Amino acid sequence: MFVARSIAADHKDLIHDVSYDFHGRRMATCSSDQSVKVWDKSENGEWHCTASWKTHSGSVWRVTWAHPEFGQVLASCSFDRTAAVWEEIVGESNDKQRGLSHWIKRTTLVDSRTSVTDVKFAPKHMGLMLTTCSADGVVRIYEAPDVMNLSQWSLQHEISCKLSCSCISWNPSSSRAHPPMFAVGSDDSNVTYGGKVQIYEYNENTRKYAKAETLMTVTDAVHDISFAPNLGRSFHVLAIATKDVRIFKLVPMRKESTSTGPTKLEVQIVAQFDNHNSQVWRVSWNITSTLLASSGDDGCVRLWKANYMDNWKCTGILKGDGSPLTGSSGQPTAMSTVVGSSVQTSQNALNGMPAGRYFFPPLDPPRAGTRYGHLLPPSSLIEHCDAEPAQPQQQPLPHRLYSRALLPLPEAEGL
Repeated sequence: MFVARSIAADHKDLIHDVSYDFHGRRMATCSSDQSVKVWDKSENGEWHCTASWKTHSGSVWRVTWAHPEFGQVLASCSFDRTAAVWEEIVGESNDKQRGLSHWIKRTTLVDSRTSVTDVKFAPKHMGLMLTTCSADGVVRIYEAPDVMNLSQWSLQHEISCKLSCSCISWNPSSSRAHPPMFAVGSDDSNVTYGGKVQIYEYNENTRKYAKAETLMTVTDAVHDISFAPNLGRSFHVLAIATKDVRIFKLVPMRKESTSTGPTKLEVQIVAQFDNHNSQVWRVSWNITSTLLASSGDDGCVRLWKANYMDNWKCTGILKGDGSPLTGSSGQPTAMSTVVGSSVQTSQNALNGMPAGRYFFPPLDPPRAGTRYGHLLPPSSLIEHCDAEPAQPQQQPLPHRLYSRALLPLPEAEGL
């Protein structure tokens, strides 16, 4: 059952991004009011604003958390052409700040000449690295050589995508078989460039990032992009938010030993949904990559899940206020999907219907008068079952036994 809680954010303008930390106990929001707010979840489930400060001189587009291994670190990007790194410090002096936390700016990245549209930390196994993408079509990758000194960041890579960049996502796979990889989406209105999603992979020989694939089927503006957690898969799964929701499978092809270029990818589109009937602005995976959430201009959050045959379907719909969507459109509601799923599965199993994605092996029915007799189905169902012609039971094939006479053991000499 979904429980919706409204939070009085007190932002004075549009909220552009909401980001959870690694444990889901802290949340950061950013807005066109040029501020970032940090929220902490209390024991009773309530969210409380613990910090709020002005971060940029323009609209703040995105905010993201670093892995807690590197401390409580945030990064933000803005229309003012900069990205900033913030760290939470707990006061240790004897003044009024003792025991209280406050956020301080560690550095400002000013390499972009246009609006910085997205900022993401790289997976933790790569170290403390930060990636930005800008409207000038350039992806920049920074690294902090000393994780204890976040005021020093060096620009490691500068990649020109030739398209205005709108979003970026790192492949979280830590497998040695998968080189570092990221995807970048574009909202460029230039129709001469077909593919609005580009995949880049790190090459150990050249020590640079090279384009591995362009998703030519994505021709509309891309607002968000997200790699699914890998969990040991040999392929990658990528979700894209454009005028609809699309899920791609990227299968690395076997690389020749003499090849020095990026890994070739076989691109397969797994699912495509236009249920939002509008622009889709965000896509987000759960930690096990079994559930995808999307939000769009229809004011709804939709949940997508695949069954055992890898067929993706909508499993829940929530309105913007958190209430389940009701109506006769035939789409599942959140309440009927989550609360009623087990009930419906049981009813289907009793009525002889297939129980969705789950398979229940046949069990011996309980007999009246036994301790499990109360588990008998209603009499109407029993009569219905009795009315069906009994299936003849197949007799087991007789086993053939083979035997031979035992040979006597040879007598040992000298005994």
